[in-house]
Amino acid sequence: MREGYEGTGPGAITPDGCAVELYSRLPVGDEPDIIAAAVPKGARILELGSGVGRMTHGLLERGFTVTAVDESAEMLERVRGARTICGPIEDLDLGETFDVVLLASFLVHAGDVKVRRGLLRTCVRHVAEGGSVLIQREGADYHTNLPRERVDPSGFTVRIVSAEPVGDGVNSVRAEYEFPDAVWTQTFRARPLTKDQFEEALEEAGLKVDRYLTEDGIWVRAVRAA
Repeated sequence: MREGYEGTGPGAITPDGCAVELYSRLPVGDEPDIIAAAVPKGARILELGSGVGRMTHGLLERGFTVTAVDESAEMLERVRGARTICGPIEDLDLGETFDVVLLASFLVHAGDVKVRRGLLRTCVRHVAEGGSVLIQREGADYHTNLPRERVDPSGFTVRIVSAEPVGDGVNSVRAEYEFPDAVWTQTFRARPLTKDQFEEALEEAGLKVDRYLTEDGIWVRAVRAA
């Protein structure tokens, strides 16, 4: 388990506290449509942190070719129809490039700055000339509008219970997922980033914002800086 990360509940728990069975149950939202609208038809996509393939499968259905990367073999066992690679994202070097590199699940908010820098370097290393990097950011009130909960139409409740400072601008976030037959919790470390801080982190890695894809600024299309 990574330092500061923990998960509870039935089934396998990954090093960052994610429960494989939980993520297999979570529905995919509008993410595949957001991505599809921002990239060329039939693009080759490198998905960093694919998990069980919630977005992977939706992208495959829309005609994309996906290489799914995750550090959890248990997660990747649930992925169907995509090339899979198991290993830490920040160390990845496939020796090839892709039309699109996808860094979702708020991974850009990694508590460890060295990890964040490694993640973004991996994005730059693998994006083709003229390609793009799609990044999912936290919402503006992610760490402040707490506690909060949402009841999903499919019948489970997700709660973001707390975000407690642990030093150096990092918060320890606790989330709970309650289903009729099971409960999972996840504790992880996340670093809040203002829009300026986010753009500075991209610039440091050799990227720049091309455009924000959603009104809330959560989805971003970045390209190589000139």
